[in-house]
Amino acid sequence: MSGAHVVFGTGAIGLGLIDALSGRGLEVRAVNRSGHAPAPDSVTVIGADASDAEAAIEAARDAAVVYQCLNPPYHRWAELFPPLQSAVVGAARAAGARYVSFENTYMYGDTGGRPMTETTPHQPCSKKGVTRAAMAEELRRLHDAGDLAVTTARASDYFGPRATSQSPFGDLVIGAALAGKPARVIGDPDQLHSYSYGPDIAETLATIGTADAAVGEIWHVPNAPTRSTREIIGLIAEEIGEPVRIRTTPKPLLRLLGLFNPTIGELPEMLYEFERPFIVDGSKTTERLGITATPLPQAVAETVRWFRTAAS
Repeated sequence: MSGAHVVFGTGAIGLGLIDALSGRGLEVRAVNRSGHAPAPDSVTVIGADASDAEAAIEAARDAAVVYQCLNPPYHRWAELFPPLQSAVVGAARAAGARYVSFENTYMYGDTGGRPMTETTPHQPCSKKGVTRAAMAEELRRLHDAGDLAVTTARASDYFGPRATSQSPFGDLVIGAALAGKPARVIGDPDQLHSYSYGPDIAETLATIGTADAAVGEIWHVPNAPTRSTREIIGLIAEEIGEPVRIRTTPKPLLRLLGLFNPTIGELPEMLYEFERPFIVDGSKTTERLGITATPLPQAVAETVRWFRTAAS
C-alpha cells in the first residue's frame, strides 16, 4: 500500500498504533496540536488542529490510510467529538484514503450482562453513548454510499503502557499501588468486566488499516478471558509484590466530586458498565484476522513495568 499512514491523535492508543505501523516498515505521519510526540525517528510528527478542516486536509495530504484516534475532553464529547470526526473524514476523503475509526462500546448501551458482538444493536443509555452511536451511523452512511472506505475497531475500557489518567487501571490503580496507596475503582469490583490491552488495540488498528478484507466492517479488539476487576487488581498486586487495597467510590460521592471536576462528573452515567457483567466478544477478529489477546498476566506485567519506568 503506497502512501502515508496518517494517525490523528498521539495519546496512549495513537502512540501504540504509530509503533505498530512503523514496526511494519510503513511510512507513518502523526498529527497532534503540538507537533511533538515520543515517536520513532522514522515517523513524521505534524502540528495541526484536527478540528480545523483545512489544517486536517493538509496534514493528511497524499495519505493512503487515515486513523482517527482522537479523544476530546470527556465532558465535552457531544460538543467536540462529531466536528472532530467530520474534519478528519473530510481529510481522508480529500486524500482518497481509507478511514480507520477507533471507537469504544458506548453505543451498545446496557446489554444486561449479555456479551457484545459487532452485530449487537445500538441502544445507548448515556449521553456519550448517543454521541458515539450518531458518529458510527454517519460513518456507516458514508461507506454505504461509496463516499468513504471505512473500517472500525472497537475496544472495551483499556489499560496498558502510556494509559494513565484515562484508564481504569492507570494512575488510580497501578500508579496508586506503586505509591503505597489504595486502588480507586467505581462500581462493583467483583463483576466480570472485559478490559482491552493497549498493544492489542494497536495491533487490531494496524491490521484493519492494511488488510483490504477488513474494509467496511466493524472489528472488536480481542480481549483475554473476562475476569473481575478485583481479580485483575490481584494480578497487579502479585506483580508489584505487595497487597493492594481497593476502595470504591459510590455514586453520590462521584456526583459531589463532579461539581469540582467535570471529568468525574461524567462517570455516574457510565456506572452501568461496572454494576453487572460487561463482556465484549472479539472472537470474530481472532477467527478472521488471526489476532489474539495478550494473556492477562503478561499484559499486567508489561503495564506495571511501564509505570515503574515512568515513575523513575
